[in-house]
Amino acid sequence: MDAPQPVGVSADDPAFMAMALDCAREAFARDEVPVGAVLVDARGAVIARAANAPIASRDPTAHAEVVALRAGGQALGNYRLSGCTLYVTLEPCPMCIGALVHGRIARLVYGAADPKTGACGSALDLASDPSLNHRLVVTGGVLAEECGGLLRQFFAARRAAGKEAG
Repeated sequence: MDAPQPVGVSADDPAFMAMALDCAREAFARDEVPVGAVLVDARGAVIARAANAPIASRDPTAHAEVVALRAGGQALGNYRLSGCTLYVTLEPCPMCIGALVHGRIARLVYGAADPKTGACGSALDLASDPSLNHRLVVTGGVLAEECGGLLRQFFAARRAAGKEAG
């Protein structure tokens, strides 16, 4: 039996999240925290895909979400990404929500919740903060088990490697 889908899931959400998971696997292969993102325009076309890259790029802002927004802005020729949906495998942090708000993303779909730094209701809820000048529609939990499982696998391998080295 299929797992129940979260409220607000559209028919295309699982396929786009699967693409984001492919990006997260690319990050995992490069020993980056496995988070992936896919940016889709209002017509449903993929305009950017990205994997976490802060270690390789030596850039603390190179979260998958921000990398995808940068690529999307270049692809559309505008820093305003109105009408776009961002799919990301992990609930965004406050920095990334700030970038999504500033870029006027219409909708955010994420996989696994992040109870430590998630800014869409887990640790904070900046995504719907009434003091911000833009709010986005948020759908969480799409392919949550797959997204969370990849993160658990990554950190388990990290812990095991640390024990072997010590």
